[in-house]
Amino acid sequence: MDDGARYCDHCGQPLGERGHLACREARALEPPRYCPRCGRRMFFKVTPGAWSSRGPRHGLTTSA
Repeated sequence: MDDGARYCDHCGQPLGERGHLACREARALEPPRYCPRCGRRMFFKVTPGAWSSRGPRHGLTTSA
């Protein structure tokens, strides 16, 4: 989760509502599912060596 994040990039809920420990553990192995800036669902693609996520408002995020 980046420094400007307002939402959890795994569950999409506001960061202040709960601890998100399980979300951080899951994110160690998975790409972001929600945009950390607006909380909208992202479309993601996983390949053997990398992943990418694209949100409707804030664009592309990659593992590289």
